[in-house]
Amino acid sequence: MNQVTLLREALRPHLAWHGARLSFLAAFLIALLRVKTINFAELATAFSGKAQTDSHYKRIQRFFREYELDYAEVAQTVVKLMDIPEPWVLSLDRTEWQFGECIFNILMLGVVHEGVAFPLRWCLLDKRGNSNSDERISLFNQFLEHFGERKIACLTADREFVGSAWLSYLLTDPLPPFRIRIRENHTLKQGHRSLKVSIVFGHLKPGESTVLRDKRQLWGQWVYIAALRLEDGSLLVVASQRAPQSAIADYAKRWGIETLFGIFKTRGFCLESTHLTDGERLSKLLALLLLALCWVFLIGEWLHQLKPLRLKKHGRKAKSLFRYGLDYLRNIMLNLEQKMDDFLDALQFLSCT
Repeated sequence: MNQVTLLREALRPHLAWHGARLSFLAAFLIALLRVKTINFAELATAFSGKAQTDSHYKRIQRFFREYELDYAEVAQTVVKLMDIPEPWVLSLDRTEWQFGECIFNILMLGVVHEGVAFPLRWCLLDKRGNSNSDERISLFNQFLEHFGERKIACLTADREFVGSAWLSYLLTDPLPPFRIRIRENHTLKQGHRSLKVSIVFGHLKPGESTVLRDKRQLWGQWVYIAALRLEDGSLLVVASQRAPQSAIADYAKRWGIETLFGIFKTRGFCLESTHLTDGERLSKLLALLLLALCWVFLIGEWLHQLKPLRLKKHGRKAKSLFRYGLDYLRNIMLNLEQKMDDFLDALQFLSCT
């Protein structure tokens, strides 16, 4: 068996795809790890086989043009592979970039694990700028449709995810708790008093934090408010509907989705180099990158168990688990004939047994 066939068989238990489609996925993942970019021209050069590079390029185009993906199936595969312990911390965020006249604007919801958010639902917004409440609610409802039985610790989101309708939705029972950062110029109400956030917490010094004892009214809804003065002098203020004492610490886990965007873009697979302009085709690409991320990360976790990464003076690892796994897998893919045993070992991480 060649490497594409072996990888295809490792993927088969997870995805009910036609054999030719699974073979393409296997070839795509191997090529992606070799060239570390989703630029189709570069990927085509790394496809194995006797076919010419132009034929591989057309094959890649044909997949993204013609094949339909079941994104719920991909999400379920991610959950099985990563086996992220419950309760889950969710992170909601948006990333945007431009290629020529085309604007890419992706709203994404992921589960945070070991500092990285693994996306389970996403949508492409056909506009610049922030999402609106309807778009967020629709995305979250899609998540709940498939994962509503899971235990959720909280949903985290940054300052752009605000508004009365959105907050009202999140306060609907039995939705999970939320930890949403609010801006310093937002107004908090209690009784007849209305004060801006910056005034309420104006007394805090860098490093100091506090939790308001009673709920405050924000956008017409009653919530708890916690605040921390950051070392740069700015305020980190988080709204929640319960357990406010842990709100700041919980919110910090939101950063996992920023790490994900870095992995998909410049620090990993160079998503910004895509020339795709069709939203559905870009969604398919995201699904394939997500599968690659899972494999790489699982390898990184395993390597860290075998040979723990060195900690720097600031307490962070010398390299990320993603980078650890990516460097290892890339070395295998670039030397497959010499490292066949290592390749076979790496395939074991795609098994859920």
